[in-house]
Amino acid sequence: MSQFDAQLVRPLFPSLNIPAESGNLPIFFDNPGGTQVPQMVIDAVADVYRRANAIPGGHFATSKRSAVMFDAAHEAMADLFNAQSPNEIVFGMNTTTLNFALAHALGHRLQSGDEIVLTRMDHDANVSPWLRLAQDQQLEVKWADIHTDDCTLDMASLEDALSERTRIVATVHASNAVGTINPVSAIADMAHAVGAVYVMDAVQSVPHEPIDVQAIGCDFLLCSSYKFFGPHLGVMYGRYDLLDTLPAYQVRPASPKPPTKWETGVQSFESINGINATIAYLEQIGELYGEGDFPEYSGRRQVLKRAFAVTKLYEAELAAYLIEGLQSIPGVQIYGITDINRMMERVPTVSFTMEGHLPENIGQYLAERDIYLWTGNYYAIEIMKRLGHSAHGMVRVGLAHYNMRSEIDRLLQAIDELARA
Repeated sequence: MSQFDAQLVRPLFPSLNIPAESGNLPIFFDNPGGTQVPQMVIDAVADVYRRANAIPGGHFATSKRSAVMFDAAHEAMADLFNAQSPNEIVFGMNTTTLNFALAHALGHRLQSGDEIVLTRMDHDANVSPWLRLAQDQQLEVKWADIHTDDCTLDMASLEDALSERTRIVATVHASNAVGTINPVSAIADMAHAVGAVYVMDAVQSVPHEPIDVQAIGCDFLLCSSYKFFGPHLGVMYGRYDLLDTLPAYQVRPASPKPPTKWETGVQSFESINGINATIAYLEQIGELYGEGDFPEYSGRRQVLKRAFAVTKLYEAELAAYLIEGLQSIPGVQIYGITDINRMMERVPTVSFTMEGHLPENIGQYLAERDIYLWTGNYYAIEIMKRLGHSAHGMVRVGLAHYNMRSEIDRLLQAIDELARA
């Protein structure tokens, strides 16, 4: 059982403590679409406008502060991912924009008839860039399927999709629709065995999982910091040799070396400083509540692994409680892993439908009760097709480590009342 107590961190998040018009505190279960942020992140964003509102590279004070802040953010994300170098971290507008840029760059290595392997599980941010690349360069796209009973990736179909012509394998680490965690180290090995590059969408795993890009073996990882308690910003890890040799969109005066060559134009420095505060917040969790030894790491990297070890266990307990509660309500069907003994194989994102009620109507009903969550397809259109819910999608409950059982109880009571109405 986790020793983590959400009550200890909730005071750090202003939005969690501002009553709705009803007088009740709102419940944020929309976390897969974007988490709330602690006050220290808000302060860090604002501080840029007070003390460091300048482009790095100048001889004056605000520019120097901006440069220090920028370098610190690269180092912070390198520590979070256990990257070999801060120069393997690229900042951008968001995951989708970075992935389109990456697809363009990798396209220079491809020839007509080369193959890209995608999955039926992914968010479209890790699908459309590759479909567009295939269309533009006459490439073939192959698909790995899912097991519809528990929404896990069909590894046999992935293996069947690979060939000597495979050049790119792109998969999600954790599903934004059903929460499944994929065996990404094995996928990386399979991709590399046929000489392909492995691109991993980690948007939904970074908020919940300790990430180690070296252990996983991915060539690229993409995520967005607003999904893990930070500001709106995209982050990409790339193996340095690939970042160095691939072409990138850039203006002529820009540095030809990573990561600068990939960071087009003036970055959002306020968001980048927010990243520094985000990692500092996660580091605090590791220092105060962390679990596990992680002797293979040291310093901040070890502390961050300890942070996610404790929050992952806590979130798994919450997810089990939520799933058991939903299963007790008449007409509710959950999609994804529901075996309580397999909670560590998923992130705490739970999607369901309810007989006789459209997901959109359920979402509106819950919003009226100050319970915030998303309905629809969440841009995971391929898995919705496979599960037969293209028309209306599903209801998604996304938990974070600041959520509590009492909030789940409010949700379950509301759903149960609707089911019995």
